[in-house]
Amino acid sequence: MPDSTQPSAQHDPTYDSVWETVDGLCAWLDSHNRRTGDETLLLRVLKLSEEVGEVAEAVIGAMGQNPRKGESHSWQDVESELCDVVVTALIALRTLTPNAPEALAAHLRRVAERSLTSRSPG
Repeated sequence: MPDSTQPSAQHDPTYDSVWETVDGLCAWLDSHNRRTGDETLLLRVLKLSEEVGEVAEAVIGAMGQNPRKGESHSWQDVESELCDVVVTALIALRTLTPNAPEALAAHLRRVAERSLTSRSPG
C-alpha cells in the first residue's frame, strides 16, 4: 500500500493548476510540521537561501569551475534547481498569505508594466 504522505508517482502537476499543487505541497509540509506559524514562515523563507545555493553549486559544476570536482553537474541540473527555487518561493509566499495567487499576479503585473511598457533609450 502506498504511503499517503508521499506524492503519488501518477500525480502530474502539469495537469493541475499551479496553486492547487502548491496548496497540496503546503498541506503535506504542514502535516509533518512541529513548528509554530512564525517559525514555519521563517524556515520556509530561509529554505530559499538553501535552494539558491544549490543553483550556484549546479552552475559551478556545469561550468567545471571546481578543479577537484570538474564538470559535476549539467545544465539540466541547473534547470531543476531553478525550478526548486520557484516552488520553494511559491510555498513560502503561500505560507505568508492565503492570497498568494493574487499577490503574485498583482506583483507580476507591476513588474511587467514597469519593464515592458518602458521605452528603450535612444
